[in-house]
Amino acid sequence: MEQLLKQLIGKKIDVSTGITTAFLGEVKDVTDGVLYLTSDEDKIIYIAIEKIAAFYECSDVHSRPGFIS
Repeated sequence: MEQLLKQLIGKKIDVSTGITTAFLGEVKDVTDGVLYLTSDEDKIIYIAIEKIAAFYECSDVHSRPGFIS
């Protein structure tokens, strides 16, 4: 799994570590069994790779308030 995560460095992913716990952020690094994500608020999230149940790459869809024509 570490090799898969390393291929996603620089991309935004959604990580699930259990039924009710999920993290969204940009992959900054994967080292020694730890995934380093940066959140939208520029906070670093450290996740033990052995605790990851699933992850997927997110599309960078921006919400646009108002009318779309």
